[in-house]
Parts: sequence; C-alpha cells; structure tokens
Amino acid sequence: MITSPRSLAQAATRTKIIEIAAQLLHESGPTGVTTRAVADGAGVQAPAIYRLFGDKEGLLEAVAEHVMATFVSAKAVIVEQATSANTDPLDDLRAGWQSQIDFGLANPVLFHLLSDPVRARSSVAARAGRRVLESRVRRVALAGKLRVAEDRAVGIIQAAGIGTIQMMVATPEGERDPGLPDAMYAGVLAQILTDAPAETGADTLTTSVAFRAIAPQLTSLSEAERHMLVEWLDRVITDS
Repeated sequence: MITSPRSLAQAATRTKIIEIAAQLLHESGPTGVTTRAVADGAGVQAPAIYRLFGDKEGLLEAVAEHVMATFVSAKAVIVEQATSANTDPLDDLRAGWQSQIDFGLANPVLFHLLSDPVRARSSVAARAGRRVLESRVRRVALAGKLRVAEDRAVGIIQAAGIGTIQMMVATPEGERDPGLPDAMYAGVLAQILTDAPAETGADTLTTSVAFRAIAPQLTSLSEAERHMLVEWLDRVITDS
C-alpha cells in the first residue's frame, strides 16, 4: 500500500501535536494543555488540532493512548528478555507490578483516562498491556507456582493494581502510606500462588494450571484435540 506525501505529513503533524501535549500535560497538568500552547509548541495553527482530534478531550485521549503504548512496548521488551534469559518469573512479575504502580503515580491524569471502563475497552494500548501481564502470569504458571486459573490471576493483579493506584492518587502525597503497594502485592501473591506442602490438593491443581499453560502449544495434537484438552483442564481447574 502506497502512502501519499500528504498522509505522511498529516501523520507526522499528529505525532508532533501529541508529543507536545504529553509534555505540557506532564509539566502543568490538564489546565496546561491549551489549544494555543499546543499549537505554538507543535508549530501548527489551532484549526489543525480540531481537525485531527475534534476537541481537547479527544487530544487528551490520544495522548493517553500514545504514552501508554510507549510504556507497554517497553514492558513487552522486558518480558521477552526475561523469558529468553529464563529469569525467575516471580521476580519478573514483581518488577511488572512495581513499574505499573510507578507509572500510575507519575501520570495520574493519564491513569484516570485509561482506567475509565469505556475507554479501557476500546484502548489498543490497554489490551496490549493486558497481554504483557498475561505473558508474565503464564511464566508463573509454567513454573508450577500458580494455584488459580491464569485469567483469574490476571484479573486479581489488575484489580489490585488499579485499586492501589487510585487510593494513592486520591491521597495527598504527604499522607500516603508508602507501604500500601507492597502490602497489596503480598495479598495478591497469597491469593494466586501455591504453597504445595501446606495445601491439600495443591499439587494436582498447580500441575493442571501448568499443563493448561502449555496445552495450546502441543503441536503433536490436532487443533481439535488441543481445544478439547484445554476444555478438560479448564474444568479441572474451575472445580478444584
């Protein structure tokens, strides 16, 4: 597909506007993202902003998506490196949790935009972020350390992370509990990790979860056989 020079120029202008708006948002908050300031910084006329984004809300959404996409891309690279190096999956999961908390606290306005349920459902970056978390959780499952279904673990981690960031952001900096993220993470691990010697049936459950993680990759089975195997394992995990 051939892209016209006009389309390329428009895409470059759009990117420049988003980058300037992101900088202003970081430095001055939403009130600093004025049409005039963005237009001056990007070297464009104000009508170009309305033509590309509709209004300030549309621009802020585009900024949120851009910043989140950049953040998620960096996380995806880290997960790939951790997988290649065969690092401890729990260390990788912990690093992911901390980076998410740090991102939310450093970008409260963007976090608010992206955590809105309606926006989150249509956000490409949010879906990519979930896939990165799914990759981290799958590594924990493959290591035989997960005692709940992968989807359940992902949901618990996401819910705890969003709730922690919301609580921290809603509290004045001087009054925040700095130990809250670690305490919440410890609670998450207590819910999703196994302690086989202390739990009756934990061996069967964690083995099922680990086998479920690799079942889709068993190419020696037909697609129908893999689907059936996954269905059986999901039933075992759910009933355990």
